[in-house]
Amino acid sequence: MDSYILVLVSAGLLILLVAWLPMLLREMPLSLPIVCVAIGWLVFTYVLPADSPHPLRYPELTERMTEMLVIVALMGCGLKLDRPFAWKSWRATWRLLGIVMPLCIAGVVLLGWGFMGLSLGAAILLGAALAPTDPVLASDVQVGPPLSGEEDEVRFSLTSEAGLNDGLAFPFTNLALAVALHTGVAMPADRTIEGTGDTWGWIWHWIALDVAWKLAAGLAVGWLVGRALGYLTFRLPNRAKLSRTGDGFLALAMTFISYGVTELVHGYGFLAVFMTALAFREAERGHSYHERLHDFAEQIERLFMMVVLLLFGGAIAHGLMAPLTWEAAAVGLVFLFFVRPAATLLAFRGLGWHRAETLVVGFFGIRGVGSIYYLAYALNEANWAAEATTLWAVASFIMLTSIILHGTTVTPIMRLLDQRNRDRDERRVTGPPAQAPSPPGVRSISGS
Repeated sequence: MDSYILVLVSAGLLILLVAWLPMLLREMPLSLPIVCVAIGWLVFTYVLPADSPHPLRYPELTERMTEMLVIVALMGCGLKLDRPFAWKSWRATWRLLGIVMPLCIAGVVLLGWGFMGLSLGAAILLGAALAPTDPVLASDVQVGPPLSGEEDEVRFSLTSEAGLNDGLAFPFTNLALAVALHTGVAMPADRTIEGTGDTWGWIWHWIALDVAWKLAAGLAVGWLVGRALGYLTFRLPNRAKLSRTGDGFLALAMTFISYGVTELVHGYGFLAVFMTALAFREAERGHSYHERLHDFAEQIERLFMMVVLLLFGGAIAHGLMAPLTWEAAAVGLVFLFFVRPAATLLAFRGLGWHRAETLVVGFFGIRGVGSIYYLAYALNEANWAAEATTLWAVASFIMLTSIILHGTTVTPIMRLLDQRNRDRDERRVTGPPAQAPSPPGVRSISGS
């Protein structure tokens, strides 16, 4: 049979599932990522047993596919946020980024280096890859579409964290590369970072370039691109406004322009894409065109996500987790069930949140496609020898556990949280329930 026709049929079935499965799974204790991974495992076990989509076999393709998916997801994250970008109203986000993420990285470094026996560079890389909340797989705990009003504190915090922390994890990824190359654990590949000579030389190089310049460039370029495109879309004379087209693929144009320009000036493109979306919303916050752009970005993201997770399931079928040791599995479980929740409880002290809300934010720090990207990027930058298979094994175990654990619990937990919020709002409107009158001759406690 013509392979081209088979590809067409397979693509058609995949797109059909993209549209159909979310509707079928809405009321079930399952998520779309769980089904995608399961389908991928079945396909590459029984239908295509000779074809292995292992990331070490296709390193460049793995990096580029996950890179594309993450930047589209970041654009969707930014477009759906109705709340203006401000210091005070984003307090929980700053704590997640400035306290929780560094604590999570430090926790993984200590566990990986001291318990798993990883080199220091590999342990830092594992921490940088696992610390960010994934903008792709965390969609079920994010805010609703633009102007929908579905933006409670928990959902907003997880959405804004997912939008910003992918860019902020990059300095730690580059730190891992610098440490590994400087200590000789990893050998330079065809493309590698600079400044790995003397100790103080690479440290200052990392601070100046990977921290200061690249973060500043990502923030600045992203904001400028978003404001410029916002002007073209909403501020030009009516005949020339981009919003008049009604085309959703402007979301892709913004994504590619922002990411590409930032990478050209050696900034962090992930950070820039999210900032572009925020700046674009600032240009005309209440315009209905934002809904069209978000919906288009979400559809593209879902299609890419299904492809990546099908291949992830296939890689598991072909031994991606085979090098996993019990020590590595224990580290993964400790990270998911203790490190992230404990760091969140510590960071949110004094914020005034109910403990249940804090625990939900700590629990739903979902690992996913971003972790795959960071590993693929770092492993393509240098030759990590035997540690590469170990890193893939533990990261894929944590990602699979996160997909199953969070995918089966997100619906009931978020429903309970929403019900709690509704009850709280009703009490604020109606006041506390009235006390029954005391019997004659009996004084009430409040009146004693």
